[in-house]
Amino acid sequence: MQAQDNLPYSTPMFCFQCQEAAKGTGCTIKGVCGKTYDVANLQDLLLYSLKGISWLAEHARLSDVLEQEVSLFITDALFTTITNANFDKAFFLNHIRTALELRDRVRHEYDVTAAATNTIIPDAATWSGHTDQELEHAAMTAGVRRTVDEDIRSLRELLMYGLKGMAAYTYHAGHLNYSNIEIDRFMRRVLAATLDDTLGVPELLALAMETGKVGVDAMAMLDQANTSTYGHPQITKVNIGVGQRPGILISGHDLHDMEQLLKQTEGTGVDVYTHSEMLPAHYYPAFSKYDHFVGNYGNAWWKQTSEFESFNGPILMTTNCIVPPKSSYIHRLYTTGNTGYEGVQHIPNGENGAPKDFSLLIEQALQCEPPTELEQGEIIGGFAHQTVLGLADQIAEAIHSGAIKRFVVMAGCDGRMKSRSYYTRFAEELPQDTVILTAGCAKYKYNKLPLGDIGGIPRVLDAGQCNDSYSLVVIAMKLQEMFGLDDINDLPISYNIAWYEQKAVIVLLSLLHLGVKHIHLGPTLPAFLSPNVVQVLVDNFGIAGISTVDEDMRILLEV
Repeated sequence: MQAQDNLPYSTPMFCFQCQEAAKGTGCTIKGVCGKTYDVANLQDLLLYSLKGISWLAEHARLSDVLEQEVSLFITDALFTTITNANFDKAFFLNHIRTALELRDRVRHEYDVTAAATNTIIPDAATWSGHTDQELEHAAMTAGVRRTVDEDIRSLRELLMYGLKGMAAYTYHAGHLNYSNIEIDRFMRRVLAATLDDTLGVPELLALAMETGKVGVDAMAMLDQANTSTYGHPQITKVNIGVGQRPGILISGHDLHDMEQLLKQTEGTGVDVYTHSEMLPAHYYPAFSKYDHFVGNYGNAWWKQTSEFESFNGPILMTTNCIVPPKSSYIHRLYTTGNTGYEGVQHIPNGENGAPKDFSLLIEQALQCEPPTELEQGEIIGGFAHQTVLGLADQIAEAIHSGAIKRFVVMAGCDGRMKSRSYYTRFAEELPQDTVILTAGCAKYKYNKLPLGDIGGIPRVLDAGQCNDSYSLVVIAMKLQEMFGLDDINDLPISYNIAWYEQKAVIVLLSLLHLGVKHIHLGPTLPAFLSPNVVQVLVDNFGIAGISTVDEDMRILLEV
């Protein structure tokens, strides 16, 4: 593989995909997330290989069977590279080899159907390697630094991170037997487009907006998959205390894993608790029937190193976010699906469609002490679109009477930066006639505050996981219809979004596609956005960063 000349390859790695990118520019020695430089580079090489597969597939006629295999692999591989999902070097080496084998099969179809076109095949579709050393050498020049122009690089990465978020949602939908070949084909088209040097800023911006459109489709598909399988979320009070029996803690986002774990632990004397983004599982009717589904333990993902210690029992990570584990609990930590960490036991998929086997966790849990109590009480959630639309008349009356003056969307991600305390202060200082709409782990900055209610409507309406931002979109569009407004921006809704990883990127692009303007994004703007691209977003959509609570309160409540 040949690297471009004149690019700064003087550091072992370069990654700027998450909000915690070192110094606000990028991680160059080791990821702030804990990702080592060799794993970061191998992730780059896997993504580069996906681009090659996609380019070939765009120029070939694939059989239905091969196309499905390509779609599943691309979705799976994109998701593995999302922040805090997989840190296992051996996993990525094997995945790259699988990518090359798949690419060769697609190349065969290309040679049969498109060889006569004399098209120049890009390096991503032709490079080769097999040994660990060869792959690691190729990986050093496979990343974002291959693109010289800062603005083109910025937009290509905006597309890539949007695709990663989209892949996360289609991955979960796929586990529930929902798929959409048009979404899969779009993802391949975008991957291939990142290799096309004829595409300039206008074309890439247009593709980013189209990515937002397809992102809405992906979130809608996952919403349908979840609600048709487990029922529509209901208003639920979730216990945040502990019981007297040993427990298993499940974190991440995969509801299919949750279902299997609850079934296998039933009648064993082992309780099940959620952590972080798995909290909204409690809102689904299908899970409320399990008496041993006790409650939610702890807070957002970044506090896991202390909370996993005090839980005392096994922990199952179904998706991101993993923090490099302490030696005190690594023997109780398990990964499954696309997650991985060297030295942590991995629970594989069942053979031929059989359920995963969680017996190891159950056996270990029975030898453990019950969880150490962190807090007591309840938190309320389950305000997805069907529930909130069921309250439409009540909400409309509250708006007409002036009891509710404004909604503030505070969805997104939580994270380690101390500056994120801004979101707690913002929620605390909002006027009593405002209601917070939230989804994702950003909620942990304020979902335990005594913010009260307005005429029985809680002032924090939690729709669920990050993908349930789709519910917030549906709610906004329904309110627009109810009030007969031509422009969604005429609604009394402000947007103060906290981002961390790539699922937040696809949510942002989806909001922009729907025409939402004046979004405040924090705690910092993405490092991967060049100054010129930021200016385009400011000029066209009014995007802004955050400043002080008082100043942003003034701006957002006057929009």
